[in-house]
Amino acid sequence: MLCAFIFMANAQERDFTKYVNLFVGTADHGHTHPAAVVPNGMIQPGPDTRFHEWDACSGYYYEDQSINGFAHTRLSGTGCADYGDFLLMPIVGRPDLQYIGEKEPLGQRVAFASPFCKSTESAEPGYYTVVLDRYRVKAELTATERAALHRYTYPKATEAGMILDLDYGIHDQVMHAMDVEIVDNQTIRAYRRSQGWAYNQQLYFYAKFSKPFTAQVVRDTVKTSKRIEPRCKVILKFSTDEGEQVMVKTSISMVDYEGAKKNLMAEIPGWDFDGVRAAAKQKWNKVLSKIEIPEVEGEFLKEHQQVFYTALYHANISPALATDVDGRYKGMDLKIYQADPASPNYTVYSLWDTHRALHPLLTILSPKQNQAYIRNLIRKGEEGGIVPKWELASNYTGCMIGYHFTSLAADAYAKGHRNFDAMKALAAGVRMAEYDTAGITQTLPKWKLTSEIMPPARKYKNEMGYAPYDCDHETVAKALEYAYNDWCIATLANGVKNKAVAEKYYKFGKAYQHYFDPTTQFMRGKDAQGNWRTPFDPRSSRHRADDYCEGTAWQWTWFVPHDVDGLVALMGSKEKFANKLDGLFSAPSGLTGDDVSPDVSGFIGQYAHGNEPGHHTTHLYNYVGRPWRTQELVDSVLINQYRNAPAGISGNEDCGQMSAWYILNAMGFYQVCPGNPTYSIGRPLFPEVTINLENGKQFTIVTKGNSRKAKYIKSAKLNGKALKKPFFTHKQLEAGGTLELVMSEVPTQWGK
Repeated sequence: MLCAFIFMANAQERDFTKYVNLFVGTADHGHTHPAAVVPNGMIQPGPDTRFHEWDACSGYYYEDQSINGFAHTRLSGTGCADYGDFLLMPIVGRPDLQYIGEKEPLGQRVAFASPFCKSTESAEPGYYTVVLDRYRVKAELTATERAALHRYTYPKATEAGMILDLDYGIHDQVMHAMDVEIVDNQTIRAYRRSQGWAYNQQLYFYAKFSKPFTAQVVRDTVKTSKRIEPRCKVILKFSTDEGEQVMVKTSISMVDYEGAKKNLMAEIPGWDFDGVRAAAKQKWNKVLSKIEIPEVEGEFLKEHQQVFYTALYHANISPALATDVDGRYKGMDLKIYQADPASPNYTVYSLWDTHRALHPLLTILSPKQNQAYIRNLIRKGEEGGIVPKWELASNYTGCMIGYHFTSLAADAYAKGHRNFDAMKALAAGVRMAEYDTAGITQTLPKWKLTSEIMPPARKYKNEMGYAPYDCDHETVAKALEYAYNDWCIATLANGVKNKAVAEKYYKFGKAYQHYFDPTTQFMRGKDAQGNWRTPFDPRSSRHRADDYCEGTAWQWTWFVPHDVDGLVALMGSKEKFANKLDGLFSAPSGLTGDDVSPDVSGFIGQYAHGNEPGHHTTHLYNYVGRPWRTQELVDSVLINQYRNAPAGISGNEDCGQMSAWYILNAMGFYQVCPGNPTYSIGRPLFPEVTINLENGKQFTIVTKGNSRKAKYIKSAKLNGKALKKPFFTHKQLEAGGTLELVMSEVPTQWGK
């Protein structure tokens, strides 16, 4: 044990942040950002370069050449957009507000935006800087959990200042209310209530300036196509000497002004920018040191070491803290609650994505944190009447399908991580599986409740055994995920000795069988009379309006992670199953149809790694005696779909899911079915990786003869004993030890 502690101390002395490239995923459609944030931080101050269209999801796009200002909230890697609250912009000269109160005809730019040069822009975990060419101001940002510190270096100017834009927001949010108060000549507080992806987001803002100012509040209204909306901007004025630094410390709260003020005073009481920056870096090193890859040689491994730690960085941004320092938070019914210090409130739960790899990764690296998320989700279900499937700012967005809280609870319980009320978790899962709209918070718009929170497919799968396509949309995808979720409910029920619920939901877990067409060997939609939908094209896509969700029959046919043997039986044999899998990876890439889903990307044949439904598929060969195929396909995805570049992710990063897939597979394994604590072995990238477990032990993966060409496994040992199958358990991992793999440049029969 002493050696383990020495190892961890040395790991934390090492600067892991130097391997992180905050610009990975900021181009193409990765939707990440380089904002200053600490692990799971509430506040994320950073550059905003655009606010319209899909690639504005994080507020930042790498190829943009101007900055609108620095907002304090943003999402990382999502496919939908919101936030962009409280935009702050340093200026020199008279403020350009010529378009106040109306949409600016400048594309993605506001009137006071500034161009910038990429050569002046840089970022590291917890810090961002750029020079604003229009104003000749150097901007620097850093953050704590709930507060931010801005440092602006000005030229000599008699007319310097800042603009606080209260009506700025990402993706055409509706501004319902804004308020601002000049507390004194160095302090501002503000409020706004907006409607976007989060239908009722209320946020409070508190800011303290290091330099006195004079202030002007400019209000206006704008008539849109449907309504009249308020607009509000605050102009702050002061003079500066050459090279003078003006700092602003800011904070936010979902509760009230007092919460925002307390957050600021508790976390940034002084003006020590470099100290706050250093503390943020230290927090990131603590997180990144949980996995240690020794220094590597060669351009290829050096690049992927950066990809790896950047992925580990992205995997620790969401869920985000949403509790004030005094423990208060806003619940799912939009009422104020007091949290237990051990169970704070969080937001940004992208469970459709993250149940697949991010939360399984957390069961390895941060099981206590993962259990806190489960307790938080149970509490959200109690506050709002049902656990949300995609929660944002204490709002039910209703986005995506399934009810994957069941996956988190079942997986943690199966791994022995049980610091949550399992009976409440089971009841919450059953509540989600039923079609019952009663008792769900009245703050929800009615249309959202009946079409998204509780879709009709859930009713029909319970009553008819399957969900007909003429009664809802995306029914094949929904029902396949429901079958897996119901299996998770059964697994949890079995764990807590509830035999009746276990039997009922194990049967529901077999519902995937209704959709398998033995003639085409695909999962297909059926109508209420039991007829297959025709015509049928397994490559056809109609975004969010066909039988599949952000995918096609090619991708969704394999979503039976809880019963691979059952899917093999449907296809006739292991050989037929493997041949069909070969067809997935060799079929012509691309989609057909008039409105194909932009989310389906990262093709290898018809396998689409850029979206989540197929993330387990490469490992299915391990279940049918062809592990060498898993090894070579995992290798292909790792090498071709992740790069140390702005366009280095093959789809939306999705709140840590794409990154978690990479982390697990680069280490050499993956969990095909959360809820079944078994890891499938693939192809490790690095000669050695050590996981510093929360229990003080270490699990090390050593690969001998590893090289770019040597992607196949010749033999394996776990703690010195021969491992003949390409699987090991979470219990074996948590016990610590060494997985030793000997690699080969040609396929072998190991693991067959």
